[in-house]
Amino acid sequence: MKAAIALAGLLATVGAQAAERTPFQIRCEDTITKSVSVLKSKEDGYTVNNQLSYRALTARTGSLDRRMETLGLTVTQGMHKAKVSSGPVLQDPASGYECIAPKVEIELYYSPVRIYVGNEFAPNSCAYKEILQHEMRHLKAHQDNLARVQKVVGEALNKRFGGQPLYAPSGTALSALQHEVNSTWFNFIRDEFAKGKVEQDKIDSPEEYARLAKTCNGEIAEILSRRRR
Repeated sequence: MKAAIALAGLLATVGAQAAERTPFQIRCEDTITKSVSVLKSKEDGYTVNNQLSYRALTARTGSLDRRMETLGLTVTQGMHKAKVSSGPVLQDPASGYECIAPKVEIELYYSPVRIYVGNEFAPNSCAYKEILQHEMRHLKAHQDNLARVQKVVGEALNKRFGGQPLYAPSGTALSALQHEVNSTWFNFIRDEFAKGKVEQDKIDSPEEYARLAKTCNGEIAEILSRRRR
């Protein structure tokens, strides 16, 4: 509690005396290396699997509860890794605080993308190609979402850490930085990835399912009708 009060007092001094910085502030802000936040993203490609039946895919998505049939499925998950470090640590014995230049490296990516097409649909058939094309739209939406998440998170990281030292009680600055990344930034990244579901749901619209049922001269609807008997 005393440490928190001391930090609050130090930060209040920073705000109230912006033109009148303490010697410790001057050392931290003028001599320490500038903060760095690095964001990277990568894509690992995709694989196509034609071994599972549409019933297995439907059971996997829970679509039976909505009386819908899953003919194809794109499976992946938003992932992230982080590494934190700092440059030199400056100490202020008078206040019991230290400052560091926080360096945060975050990597964003999707787990290997697996695309499934029901085994009722023969590869190279019109039905197979239409279903695969539908799933490729899901893949494109994931790729677009990754680019969006990278932009949003990158801007937020630079706003939080860009050019400013991080102050903390002596001996705790790096662990405080790691805790902030693990507890705050990982949740932020997870929530941003989740926003991509909106675009995914748009692809699986009733109109799209109606189109697929009629495409290829009704080939998809005919195959499903035979399998239901």
